[in-house]
Amino acid sequence: MDSITIPKLMGTPVRRREDPRLITGASTYTDDIQRPDMLYCELVRSPYAHARITEIDVAEAEGAEGVVAVVTGADLEGVVGGLPVAHRLEELKEPPHRPLTIDKVRYAGDAVAAIVAESRFAARDAAERVRVEYEELDPVVDLEAAIADGAPLVHDEEGSNVAFEFPFAAGDVGAAFADADVVIRQRMMNQRQIPVAIEPRSVVAEYDPGFGKLTVWSSTQIPHLLRTQLAIGLGIPEHSVRVIAPEVGGGFGSKLNVYAEEFLVGHLARTLGRPVKWTATRSEDFLATTHGRDQLADVEVAADRDGRLLGLRVRLLQDLGAYHQLLTPGIPTLTVLMLPGPYRLRNLEVHLSGVFTNKTPTDAYRGAGRPEATFLIERVMDLIAVETGLDPAEVRRRNLIPPTAMPAETCTELVYDSGDYPATLDRLLEIADYEGLRREQEEKRGRGEVMGIGLSTYIEICGFGPSAALPAGGWEACTVEVRRTGAVVVKTGISPHGQGEETAFAQIVADRLGVDIDAVEIAHGDTDYVPEGIGTFGSRGMAVGGAALWLALDTIRTKAKKLAAHLLEAHEEDVEYEDGRLSIRGAPDRHVTFADVTEAAYMADNLPEGLEPGLAATHFFEPPNFTFPFGAHLCVIDIDPETGEPSIRRYIAVDDCGNVINPMIVDGQLHGGITQAIAQALYEEAVYDESGQLVSGSLMEYALPKASFLPNYELHRTTTPTPVNPLGAKGIGEAGTIGGTPCVVNAIVDALSPFGARHIDMPARPEKIWRVMQGS
Repeated sequence: MDSITIPKLMGTPVRRREDPRLITGASTYTDDIQRPDMLYCELVRSPYAHARITEIDVAEAEGAEGVVAVVTGADLEGVVGGLPVAHRLEELKEPPHRPLTIDKVRYAGDAVAAIVAESRFAARDAAERVRVEYEELDPVVDLEAAIADGAPLVHDEEGSNVAFEFPFAAGDVGAAFADADVVIRQRMMNQRQIPVAIEPRSVVAEYDPGFGKLTVWSSTQIPHLLRTQLAIGLGIPEHSVRVIAPEVGGGFGSKLNVYAEEFLVGHLARTLGRPVKWTATRSEDFLATTHGRDQLADVEVAADRDGRLLGLRVRLLQDLGAYHQLLTPGIPTLTVLMLPGPYRLRNLEVHLSGVFTNKTPTDAYRGAGRPEATFLIERVMDLIAVETGLDPAEVRRRNLIPPTAMPAETCTELVYDSGDYPATLDRLLEIADYEGLRREQEEKRGRGEVMGIGLSTYIEICGFGPSAALPAGGWEACTVEVRRTGAVVVKTGISPHGQGEETAFAQIVADRLGVDIDAVEIAHGDTDYVPEGIGTFGSRGMAVGGAALWLALDTIRTKAKKLAAHLLEAHEEDVEYEDGRLSIRGAPDRHVTFADVTEAAYMADNLPEGLEPGLAATHFFEPPNFTFPFGAHLCVIDIDPETGEPSIRRYIAVDDCGNVINPMIVDGQLHGGITQAIAQALYEEAVYDESGQLVSGSLMEYALPKASFLPNYELHRTTTPTPVNPLGAKGIGEAGTIGGTPCVVNAIVDALSPFGARHIDMPARPEKIWRVMQGS
C-alpha cells in the first residue's frame, strides 16, 4: 500500500474527548441502567472447589419476601444452551459448561442457583436460604498433580484432566543441542493473575414481547459476538437480539468473553417478562470472572560460546481452570507462536498441554499468551549471558533479526511485517547511558549496595487479525455517514473501553475530510445502531478498526471529488482535496468546500449521471496479516539489603507501534501496560490453598501496586510503518505488559547475581528476595 504522510491532527496529542464525561461522573455504566419494574438477580455459588451436588432445596428461598423466581440448573436443561468455546484444537475435550451447574461443582464460585427478587437486597437475603447438600471430593489445584496418575478428575466423563495436547516442532532441535557449547535448563512459572477491571461485570436484560426483542446491556468488549452467542444460546433469531455495551470500566481481556450471567439474565428477562439486572460484587468478580496466565514452563536452551541461540525445547503446562471459556484453549497457543521473539531462532520443539484444575477458568488477560512467551525468551537471553560471560545487551544484539531480513518468516510460520529491532535496542542503551549504569553498578557493589539492570527486547503479535486465523472472523466494519449539516457520524464495530478511539478516530476523520473535530461523532457498542463488528481485543482497534474507517473515508473522498468535478465542470482527476477544499489543480481559486459538496449530495438536483444521492460509505476491512509492534525496555532497580524491598529507580522504554495517530493516547496505553507488567513482576498473584479456596479473594489480599510504588516512565519511540494496513499503524495496547515483565525480573535477577541467583519466579516479593540474599 502507498505510504502516507500524517498531516495536521493525526500525529498530535489531542486530549481525549471522552474524558470529561468519565471524570465528572456523567457517563453511564451497565449498573447505572435503570428500567421500569426491574428485578434483581443473585447467584448461589459453591463454597467448595470440588463436590458432588446431592440435593438443592429452594423452598425457603422461594417463600422469602420479595422473591419472584428461583432457578436451578435442572430448570435450564434443554432451554438455555451451554457456554461457547470458540477455538477448535485437534482432539480438544469440551465438557459441558452450563450457566448453572447440575451434577457437581468444579471450582469455588461455580454457580448452582439463581434468585430473582424485587430488590438486590431481597435477592441476596434469599440466596442465603437456598440449601445445597454437597458431597465433598478431593480437589486438584496443582498443575503437575492434575496430570499425575490417579489424580481426581475435574470432568469424570473425560477420563483425564488433560484437555488438549499441542505439539510443535521446527528445524533440527537434536542437532542444535548436539552442536551446543552451552546447555541450560530452567523452570519458569508465570503465575495466575486476576484482571481487576475497575468495573466489575454487570448485565441488564429487557424483553419486549410485542416486537419479540431482547435487549441486553453488558460490560463487554465484544457486543456483536455476544449478540450472536445469545441468539444461539437462547434459541432466538439474531435480529431479535440487541446488545448494548455502555461505558465499560476496563476489561484487559476479561470481558472478551461470553459469560453464564449473560445467558442467564437474558433468559430470565424473557421468561419473567420484566427487566432483570445482575452485578457482581468485587469478591464475586474475583471468583467468577476469568483469570489470566498460570503457565508452567520447563525450558532447555542450546547456545554456542558466542552467545547465539541455537535451539529451544519447551514443555508447557497451561492451567485452564475448571472449564473452557470462549478463548481458553487458544490463549496458550499464542505462547508457542511467539516463542522465537525478535530473534533468529530456527530450531524449536514445544509440547503444550492444557490442563483442567479446580480453579476459576483462565482466558485472555492483557497480552494473552504473548507475555508468557516474551518472559520465557527474554529470561533465556539473560541466562545465555550468564553462562557465556557476555553482556545481556550484546547477547540480544547477536541474536536479533536484522532489518534487511524484513518481512521475516519465523520458525513458527509467522511473517513479521516490518521492523528494525537493533535500532530500538541501540537507542535505548544510548538514552539510558547503559555503560554508565554498569559502571555505577560495579561501584555500588563495591560498597555493598544492591543494584540491578534489566533489559528486554520484545515483539508482539497483534492487530488481530486475518479471519482465517481467528475463530469468529478477524475483519472489522465501519460506516461513515456525512449528515446534511456537515456533521460526520462514524459507526465502528470496535468497542473501546479506555483505548481512546473516540478521539483518535475523530482525528482521522477531521483530517481526511477537512471538518472540525467537534463535528465528528464516533458511535460504537450498540448492535442495532452499528449492525456489524468484531470488537476490541488484541490491540486491533487502530490497526483493523482504524483501517476500516480509513477505507470508508476513501470512498467518501472519491465521491466528493466526483461531485466537485461536476460542480466545477472539470475532470475528476484534476480535482485536489485538501483541508476541506476541493479545487482544480493549478487553479486553486476554482474550488468548492466539503460543505458545498455535502449540500449538493443531499439536494440531489444537480448530480452527475449515475451518482446516487447522499454521502455515506461502509467498509469491511480484512487484514492480510497480523501486525508486529516491537521495542526495547530497560529497568534499574535498587534493593534494600536489610529487607529485600525492591525500588524501581528508572524505567525506560523505546517502542515502535508504526505510525502514531495520537501520541498522548499511545503514552497512556504504555503507562497502563508497564504498570500491569510491574504488578505481575513484583506484586500480584492469585493464590489458592490445597482445598481450592481462593485465599487472595479480595483487594485486602490481592496486591495491586499503588501510584507511589511506580517510577516516572521515560518513553521514547521509533517509527516503522506496517504495510498491512493503509494507516501504517501496528497497535500499542498490550506492548507495555509484554515487554515490561521480563525487564523487571531480569533487573531483580541481575541485582541478585552476586548472591548466586540465576532465576527468581514472580512475584518477586521482598521476602523472596531477602531469602536469596541470605542464601536460604
